[in-house]
Amino acid sequence: PENLTSWKIRSWAMGQGARVGEGEQLVVTRKNLILRLQAPRFFTETDEVVLSANVHNYLKTSKDVKVVLELDGDTLEPLGDVSQTVTIDADGEQRIDWRVKAVRPGFAVIRMKALTDEESDAMQMTFPVKVHGILKTESFTGMIRGDADQAQISFQVPDQRKAELSRLELRYSPSLAGAMVDALPYLVYSPHKTTDCTLYRFLPTVMTQNILKRMGLNLKEIEEKRTNLNAQEIGDDQKRAEQWKRYDQNPVFSQEKVEQLVKQGVADLTSMQLADGGWGWFSGWQEQSSPYFTARIVQGLALAKQNDVALVPGTLERGVEWLKNYQQKELQKLLNADSKKKPYKMTASNLDAYVFLVLVNQGIADQKMYDFLYRDRTKLSVYALGMLGLASHELKNQDRLAMIMSNMDQYLVQDAENQTAYLNLPESNYWWHWYGSEVEANAYYLKLLSKADPQNPKATQLVKYLLNNRKHATYWSSVSDTAIAIEALAEYWSASGEDQPDLTLDIFLDGKKQKTVQINAENLFTFDNKLVIEGAALTSGAHRLEIRKQGNGPLYYNAYVTNFTKEDFITATGLEIKVQRKYYRLIPEEAAIKTSGSKGQAVDQRVEKYRREAIDHETELTSGDLIEVELIFESKNDYEYLVFEDFRPAGLEAVDLRSGYSRNGLGAYQEFRDDRVVNYLRQLPRGTHSLSYRLRAEIPGRFSGLPTQGYGMYAPELKTNSDEIKLKIKD
Repeated sequence: PENLTSWKIRSWAMGQGARVGEGEQLVVTRKNLILRLQAPRFFTETDEVVLSANVHNYLKTSKDVKVVLELDGDTLEPLGDVSQTVTIDADGEQRIDWRVKAVRPGFAVIRMKALTDEESDAMQMTFPVKVHGILKTESFTGMIRGDADQAQISFQVPDQRKAELSRLELRYSPSLAGAMVDALPYLVYSPHKTTDCTLYRFLPTVMTQNILKRMGLNLKEIEEKRTNLNAQEIGDDQKRAEQWKRYDQNPVFSQEKVEQLVKQGVADLTSMQLADGGWGWFSGWQEQSSPYFTARIVQGLALAKQNDVALVPGTLERGVEWLKNYQQKELQKLLNADSKKKPYKMTASNLDAYVFLVLVNQGIADQKMYDFLYRDRTKLSVYALGMLGLASHELKNQDRLAMIMSNMDQYLVQDAENQTAYLNLPESNYWWHWYGSEVEANAYYLKLLSKADPQNPKATQLVKYLLNNRKHATYWSSVSDTAIAIEALAEYWSASGEDQPDLTLDIFLDGKKQKTVQINAENLFTFDNKLVIEGAALTSGAHRLEIRKQGNGPLYYNAYVTNFTKEDFITATGLEIKVQRKYYRLIPEEAAIKTSGSKGQAVDQRVEKYRREAIDHETELTSGDLIEVELIFESKNDYEYLVFEDFRPAGLEAVDLRSGYSRNGLGAYQEFRDDRVVNYLRQLPRGTHSLSYRLRAEIPGRFSGLPTQGYGMYAPELKTNSDEIKLKIKD
């Protein structure tokens, strides 16, 4: 056998009667001259690597050994003589080195021979040589406002690339809010029979369908062929829709289905109304009216009535009367605060703001309650502030509305890079209560802007943020989140005029017209929504993509420039998600802690402690150095199911060899592979996060560590990569 192993040979014999026997012999396969080949697990094009042959001489005399390196194929080139003669003493060993360079991708066959006049040995192994390059996607996003007429994107296509893999994809849409229709089946087919689920089973669908009907669209044609209105998503529109499809039909495109939903929903809500006029979570014996659910149902039925839904006479009125009585009781508690006459409460609550808004929308405004809510606005949640702002707009109190919007704006975070905006709720926000929902708080802020200032750029940025933060591709975290987000998007869609586009687009690349597209209300769901240029048609060098717009309405666009770049130093890129990679040398330090001994006495105990020293391209490492790799993630939104593949330099080996869930705060599942560490993240919350792992420097040479690449496993438009890293390792 080729491997040097101890072999145990055992035999058993049986004779006449009870005679048995057993024999055992140990045999060692060995050579007196042994060569061991030492090389990294893989090579990367442009690497300069030290290959080593460790030769052991177990002969009884000293030998002159001729050690030869042979390289098959054209992937590796030697940088010196491939044959060396060394003298190795009896029972001695010696290491012989050659420096080689990886010049092209493929597979390298490395063969080493140790030759003497008595015995010889040889070893051959095959290694992959990776291409020095990655598929890199640069993402651009923007908007042409209604009063503007053009936008430009400048980008660079590298000279060193695989031209056949180059691709430019431009996506555009006159409205992002229209993408909300994809969430409607989730509400319609909800299996729960609670009062709010019963309401949301038909209300958002009715609101959306009425908008489509006012646009004069043929709903049947849209259902059969529909354009993806979310310009941020790439890929085939139909396949992308099927990828997330859980339901056979979207009822918004069927008049008959919607009428059936409305009839059943109104009947169910009417039967669930309690004897006192309110609603609870469910209905029936022992159910009690809840101000929260009553406010939700009254608000929803009022919206349904505005959308031409016929209600059972008296149903809405009885609910309004219940809320009036509830508000009077809460107002009396506030009036009793000074004297502390029970029952009393010191401040108006978030629920008071909700009930007040619902009653104001019904033409009932209690000035005293309004004054208390405005007085205590700093104690209200951001969600409730949005409700109070809507009530102030309805009451035409511009001074109070301006103050409330100013209060809310202090929580607003705007990102100019990806053109989103969101309310960053304070840490004291009670997320487990209804008024702690981040999605609903942002949706109510969008409702407020839609009524008070629909042309405000913050409104379009909020729409983009809400769409980006759908937890399940087409819908949000819950029935409530999804329904309220759809209501807000529908109100914005109508108020902003984005439901009535009338645009003509001319798209130019480097001054040459590529496409002319007309978009209007009639073809809103069927227009040609993308431009794709790929392969040799996308030449190397600087390019300018220009979109010229004529007509009424805004235009949202996203551009994705993808190249398989082979540049000498690959730089970082990313838009919605970003990754930064840092290398540190870990230098041991003396450290001890006090701990209790066997008799309870204080004793010093040494602990493992390291000092981190940052590594850059000029740092020279030594074989044996312990390295910590830190990956820093920046996410614009809350994302799920992301993968980050960290490609390591060939001269480094992972310290941890067992794959599995890591103990870092992100709870990543880490796979340690030959050439990379793959981190699977179930969730990546908005903000900056990091994880780390350790490597050890082993093989001398000059190495390229290809960039860390991140992508959404189920969302191909989410792409990022870090900078490349260059490392030098010496003995």
